[in-house]
Amino acid sequence: MASLAKNASLQDFQTLIRDIYGVPDDRLFSLSDLISNLERFTMRSLKGIRKEDINKIELNLLVAFSWLMAIANRLHLDMDKIVIERFPYICSYCLKCPCICKKKKFQKRKKTIISNVIPPQTIAELQTMFEKIYPAASRSLSAAGVHLAEEIGELSESCHIYQGEHKQKQFLSICTEAADYVSCLFGVANSANINIIKALAEMYKNNCHICHKSPCVCNFSYIAQYSS
Repeated sequence: MASLAKNASLQDFQTLIRDIYGVPDDRLFSLSDLISNLERFTMRSLKGIRKEDINKIELNLLVAFSWLMAIANRLHLDMDKIVIERFPYICSYCLKCPCICKKKKFQKRKKTIISNVIPPQTIAELQTMFEKIYPAASRSLSAAGVHLAEEIGELSESCHIYQGEHKQKQFLSICTEAADYVSCLFGVANSANINIIKALAEMYKNNCHICHKSPCVCNFSYIAQYSS
């Protein structure tokens, strides 16, 4: 049985998604389809913000996170490595923790430095790290949602550009935007007081959260019409 422990790492989550959804994803979905579903459920989470519906925010955020892992698996991205390299316990632009971008108005990312802080080992620690870098108290839930909307657009764009030309620099752009998306997903979760790993562990306590099979046996039509 495929399940997710409460001390799971981002790599554990990515592996779980591959185990449950790797076969149907490869057979039923192109990369564009995976991106479309990531956009779809991200936007539904944002709709939850507008409607002030925490349950809708949470469920769709988790489903969107799962589609991101499916994209990472398709492109063979090591999300654990990518996220930590982009956010070594500091903001990726001002290189401070907490972030001071609002005060200094940085327009361009500073040269990367290696932080001497031990990187997070679990999803729970990752959420704590992003709370320290980007404190929820410093912005509203709506503002966090706007930032997530911006990042899903940039990630989608980078994927589509790469599909057109397949250049290495475009692939690296996907890595950057995927890490930024993760940071904003946790930003929304922190602003909405959603414990990501607790919610994921509950969702994936018994294989696919819908059919409860591994590999998943949900058909394409059902997934296309799935509403949460």
